[in-house]
Amino acid sequence: MVPFLALFQSLGVAEILLILLVVVLLFGTAKIPEMARNLGRAKSEFKRGEQEGLSALERDKEEETVRRRARELGIATEGKSLEELRAEVARRA
Repeated sequence: MVPFLALFQSLGVAEILLILLVVVLLFGTAKIPEMARNLGRAKSEFKRGEQEGLSALERDKEEETVRRRARELGIATEGKSLEELRAEVARRA
């Protein structure tokens, strides 16, 4: 993967212009804006999915913290929701 990225770093202005010319010849001027929009949407969707994944990790981490604190206080955690555990921990703390 690294050699692939190194290829793009070593491109000069002439090479980039040549690539753009080939893209225009292959797809035509009408398709290029549509392709750019689709690429932007894909990037946005990827970022949104990445954020959702991070949020899920944070929720899991918070839940584990609450459950660990409940066990430390001697509260049974089996079958209880996170909200129930938070309330019990707050009462005992």
